[in-house]
Amino acid sequence: MAIALRKPQEIEKLRAANKIVGATLDLLRENTKVGMSLKELDAMAEDYIRSQGAKPSFKGLYGFPNAVCTSLNEVIIHGIPNDYKLQEGDVIGYDIGTELEGWFGDAAISVGVGEISKQDEELIACAKDTLYYGIENIKEGMRFKELSYMMEQFIIERGFVPLRNFCGHGIGKKPHEEPEIPNYLEGGNPKAGPKIKNGMVFCIEPMICQKDGKPIILDNGWDVVSADGLRGSHYEHTVAVVGGKAEILSLA
Repeated sequence: MAIALRKPQEIEKLRAANKIVGATLDLLRENTKVGMSLKELDAMAEDYIRSQGAKPSFKGLYGFPNAVCTSLNEVIIHGIPNDYKLQEGDVIGYDIGTELEGWFGDAAISVGVGEISKQDEELIACAKDTLYYGIENIKEGMRFKELSYMMEQFIIERGFVPLRNFCGHGIGKKPHEEPEIPNYLEGGNPKAGPKIKNGMVFCIEPMICQKDGKPIILDNGWDVVSADGLRGSHYEHTVAVVGGKAEILSLA
């Protein structure tokens, strides 16, 4: 497994692509209102990304038809935007990628529409808090499996479970690179596998289920739901390891 080590100037190019992602997510959060359709939000995001001189990198990636993954309620990731209009109490996840001068950005948020239930507040908080917990605990020399194990334990302690078979990933000149970073420990030994090094750039993305982490892909070939049929949540940042710790690149 060859995990790229990026030079400082390359990290700055990745930061530029990721800043656009962060600003686009902020725009979507501000416009998450009752009555907005998923297609309207997708178009708004694509227009903004292109206005910044970047391309929406998810559009056409593996055949995905839109700029934004809009994952509504029971859909945890990879939701395709449609004509559905947001309603009070919905939970919506936005996942966005950009390409700027051959470098990629990627991040995601989950947002409540208007007043949401306490359970949904906790569900969203679990994804966000797991993400920041993971980022804060990244240190040069630790193994990726240690990071996966830490995030899994954090999710379980919150009373939720991680979605299986999907993971965070490296990023750079391609939208998905080595390594794969699950939100749970695979293989039983957290002290195995590659170590985190300065110059690595990767995406951490907790995907949260309520009772069952087994994924089911719906008939459109994209929308991923949990076998429990309950709502999920998703948060993601792109980070670079600089000076022995993780620095978030995907903030506006």
